[in-house]
Amino acid sequence: MSAPRTRVQRRPVHGVLLLDKPLGLSSNQALQKAKWLLRAEKAGHTGTLDPLATGVLPLCFGAATKFSQLHLDADKTYEATARLGIKTATGDAEGDVIAERPVQVTPEDLARVEAQFTGPIRQVPPMHSALKKDGKALYEYAREGIEIERAPRDVVIHKLSVSRTDDVSLRIVATVSKGTYIRTLGEDIGEALGCGAHLTSLRRTATGGFGQAQCVTLEALEAMDEDERLARLLPAESLVDGHSRVTLGAEDAARFLSGLRRRGEWADVDEVAVFGAEPAAFLGTAHIKANELIPGRLLNPIEIQQILLNAQLTEATP
Repeated sequence: MSAPRTRVQRRPVHGVLLLDKPLGLSSNQALQKAKWLLRAEKAGHTGTLDPLATGVLPLCFGAATKFSQLHLDADKTYEATARLGIKTATGDAEGDVIAERPVQVTPEDLARVEAQFTGPIRQVPPMHSALKKDGKALYEYAREGIEIERAPRDVVIHKLSVSRTDDVSLRIVATVSKGTYIRTLGEDIGEALGCGAHLTSLRRTATGGFGQAQCVTLEALEAMDEDERLARLLPAESLVDGHSRVTLGAEDAARFLSGLRRRGEWADVDEVAVFGAEPAAFLGTAHIKANELIPGRLLNPIEIQQILLNAQLTEATP
């Protein structure tokens, strides 16, 4: 008879963990493992990575989950390897081979596809994706052998580098807008080269202002003690680093947190990160219109107190 499973005592944890997602785990599986290690009450992530992809996966805990949606719009950078001459049903190495063609690619061809796929382009989302039709994910239809018509989507490839690694493989490095499918980009590049292609590896190296050098692996996180794990968390406001900043005095901060607009000599701004001065704390987001600071997503006083207390404990830890 197996021993009873120990119940984890959850606690309020607030912040952002930059995880280097391992190969083979879904984003949610990686999130649940990190949530368990931190004993966190509430958690979410800022965009899915396929099980076959590795790399930068920001995980949000507690108050930070209120701002995770903002990071979904961030540009992302990927490094991928594509196998030329072989097309698969899924666009990656997991799918069955559905076509094979000879590979005859010149340096001029690579320069041509770099130019062709840089800038605004249109992509047809893959069937093996989490997009939904009538409440059902497309990959579920694909598993049943059902093909669903998909409308092309406008995306932007900000930077693109395509180079040979051997006679039949390409290295693709791309910085892209939200909604871009790198598997589809690899397949489309293969078609433009006249031989087809599928991805054999995919790694996200950056998302927004976060890069892979800042990340921690699940293995390293598991080897840490609890204080070390908490010390890996970035503050919730790291998700809004690109926002304009407004700091309010104690009275205005209290009124702002209750949902009231504040007036001041501010120019119109769509994205504002609001801070209190006494105590110094992140309060939430807002936008400014006609000299009014209009509340958006706000922390509550309990969350702010917990964040300030955790910061004091972290500073006191030798």
